[in-house]
Amino acid sequence: MEGKISIYQVLPRLFDNPSGANVPNGAFETNGSGKLNAFTPAVLKEIADLGCTHIWYTGVLDHATLTSFPGKPGDHPAIVKGQAGSPYAIRDYYDVAPELAEDLEGRIREYHELIERSHRAGLRVIQDFVPNHVSRAYRSEMKPGYVKDFGEEDEPKKSFAKNNNFYYLPNSTLVLRSPAAGMANKDYMEFPARATGNDVFSASVTPNDWYETVKLNYGVDYYTGARHVDEPVPDTWQKMLDILLYWSAMGVDGFRCDMAEMVPVEFWRWCISRVRMSYPDVIFIAEIYRPDLYLDYVYAGFDYLYDKVGLYDTLIRVIKGEAPASDITRSWQQTQGVKGHLLHFMETHDEQRLASDFVVQDGHKAFPAMAVSTLIDSGPILTYFGQELNERGMDEEGYSGCDGRTTIFDYWQVPSIRQWIGDKRDFSGAELPPEAKELREKYRWLLNLAVKEKVFGRGQFFDLMYANDDRLDPRRHYAFLRATDGEFALVVANFSDQPSELNIRIPGHAFGTLHIQSHGLFYVKDLSTDRLGVAEARPDDLYPIEVPAYGVAVRYFMLP
Repeated sequence: MEGKISIYQVLPRLFDNPSGANVPNGAFETNGSGKLNAFTPAVLKEIADLGCTHIWYTGVLDHATLTSFPGKPGDHPAIVKGQAGSPYAIRDYYDVAPELAEDLEGRIREYHELIERSHRAGLRVIQDFVPNHVSRAYRSEMKPGYVKDFGEEDEPKKSFAKNNNFYYLPNSTLVLRSPAAGMANKDYMEFPARATGNDVFSASVTPNDWYETVKLNYGVDYYTGARHVDEPVPDTWQKMLDILLYWSAMGVDGFRCDMAEMVPVEFWRWCISRVRMSYPDVIFIAEIYRPDLYLDYVYAGFDYLYDKVGLYDTLIRVIKGEAPASDITRSWQQTQGVKGHLLHFMETHDEQRLASDFVVQDGHKAFPAMAVSTLIDSGPILTYFGQELNERGMDEEGYSGCDGRTTIFDYWQVPSIRQWIGDKRDFSGAELPPEAKELREKYRWLLNLAVKEKVFGRGQFFDLMYANDDRLDPRRHYAFLRATDGEFALVVANFSDQPSELNIRIPGHAFGTLHIQSHGLFYVKDLSTDRLGVAEARPDDLYPIEVPAYGVAVRYFMLP
């Protein structure tokens, strides 16, 4: 594959829910749930045709929920967020969420079949791995016979022991304030109390904490600061390695590792190398928000790291009019040493929808940001389901209220996805409003461009802002080059509501840095319009280019 990785993130619970009841705080029996089997070959082909190479199924693993299924009772409301529960409060690492299955007893088989269908559609599968914490109700019924449950062999009278899986607060009872339960502790009992997932080493837990989870122990004594990670490795390490190997054997191609920075880097170095002994092509993506740790986690074996506090935050400020487009220059300058290792995105399950009232209200206005995020380097690009359909995320589904995000805690169906599926369930998009259809076509063009053109998969980057101070408006324009094998692409993004006719100077320094032949003839293809021509590329010449409002123009110079 000469292009880059393009990931489509989707929550199966919300993707194709035929109920459509959408009752706020509605139970499973009322609102229903999407199923794994809804991802038919036709649906997967549509996602692949959008320009995606990987699909990230979020919320597949069995997690805490209020819903009871045969042999799977619901959990106490004091330790569940929403009716459906958080996908990041895992209660069995070896099981699949029962609401996603048509055949409850065959739910793991159904997931395995989905993995195989995805592969046949040309999509590699990414799955969540949640290493920092588990549900307070964790108990694995589907684990292999040789596996011991988390905490099964712990010494709960010790606040810390190297081979304990949890951290304990001896002689303390958990005091749990849960907004979902509307009570303080009530009849939920945990003694001795265990530390909470967001590093709360107290028996008193607030509604703002990750109260539904317990912190896992990787050999770091948070009470003294001592690290006990030498051989033999802590028991939690072995358990987590087994989980990764189990799902890799199932055919999972990559793991998005939740809050990876909260787990010692020594574990990742040890674990990733061992997974790759058996599965060398498995990729690892770290959810990480501390740039000072980026290199440590790359050296530990991670392929890609979240670029949230860098490019994402910058682009959000730009599209909101809170920062000039020229700030993008500073953003990429701060990523020296990890270029190509950053996963770019403009939406995820954690972030507000671009078209929501909390961001810019219209996904078209955010398209130049998505284009920059996609084309700026060889790192992967992520599209969150519904993003390409102008999904607004303005429903008040239940647990989180109306916050501009698509819920991960409730049973629901996403409005734009429901329109794309259609009453005939033909996924034609016939019921989508015109602006959603138009945006999806823009995304199809952009993502296919990224994955198919080698210049965007492995080309070098060159910022053109400094050479065009008098030709570009720094508030609304951003221009750069990508180049490889002597060919190059000129990319100009326009963050304003007016089209721009520009003349871009490509300095001689760019030709030398990118190894582009000067004074040579090139075939020139306008990748926005597919117009072809011939031109001579000469240092310091001006290159005319038209950029639509809230759009991007891409001109590719190819060797004859």
